Amino acid sequence: MDASLSTTNVMLGIIAAVSVLEALLIIGAGIAGFLAYRRVMQLIEQVDARHLTPAMARVNMILDDVKDISARVKEETERVDHAIRSTMDRVDDTADRVRSNVRAKTSRIVGFVRGARTAIETILRSRAA
Repeated sequence: MDASLSTTNVMLGIIAAVSVLEALLIIGAGIAGFLAYRRVMQLIEQVDARHLTPAMARVNMILDDVKDISARVKEETERVDHAIRSTMDRVDDTADRVRSNVRAKTSRIVGFVRGARTAIETILRSRAA
């Protein structure tokens, strides 16, 4: 029985040594992962500081310019729209005035022509009868 205990003790010692090595390997992998994480975060911060921040500043300036331009275009569009509407109103008023003046002046001529027509019809009816 003594021989089997020594074999068991050797096996337990090997298992314990392998377990310690596995623990050290897991701790090493954790430290390596943490170092890689820290390096990646530093790289991200550098990229952000060197590239993204200036690019965002330029994009914001462009967006501000676009906002100013669109506001100007809107103002000019409203001004042109107002000018067109006021011009159309003046054209409508002018057309109404011309129409009423033409009617006033032609109503005398139309009345004269109707009277002459009625007179001619009356003369022709009296001769025919």
